[in-house]
Amino acid sequence: MSAKLKLLRIQAKLTLEELADATDLTRSYVSKIERGIATPSIGAALRLAGALGVPVESLFGSEPDNDSIMIVRGTFSKKAPAAGSRVVAGTSPGHRMLAFVLRPAEAKARNYPMSHHEGEEILYVLSGSIALQLAGQKEVLQAGDCAHFNSTVPHKVTSLSGRDAQVLIVIAPREKAGKKTR
Repeated sequence: MSAKLKLLRIQAKLTLEELADATDLTRSYVSKIERGIATPSIGAALRLAGALGVPVESLFGSEPDNDSIMIVRGTFSKKAPAAGSRVVAGTSPGHRMLAFVLRPAEAKARNYPMSHHEGEEILYVLSGSIALQLAGQKEVLQAGDCAHFNSTVPHKVTSLSGRDAQVLIVIAPREKAGKKTR
């Protein structure tokens, strides 16, 4: 439940304090539930689900959301009409995107926290191999592999092949309510 609760809280754009206030639970107790140190009572689980606007059973789901990540392996990508290029994934129309190449640090060299932000993210491994951690799920990706996921899910990328790893990252933030992209 811990990773699922944190994911749902982040997606609901609530802080620990706001969720605690909405459920009449203490911030410390909600934090302990998120970290897997405490297990909520049925009443607390019902209040958490109510505050998050989800069915209580979604708090306990162990299966990852089928829509949370899509992996396209390099061996299955399709050749594009342009010589040497490959179609790996796409984003919904109307998004503004930020694209950059990342050389992720090795897992043993750097222990940094997971990040999360609004929108969608496409990650394409240009070279080497990397580990992509999404909440409680971990995927090993090789050159040519691609991941497309909801970037509100806590995530981080680490290199499994040292300095050889390079990743193209495309971030498409969600459009603000009432603001339209041309």
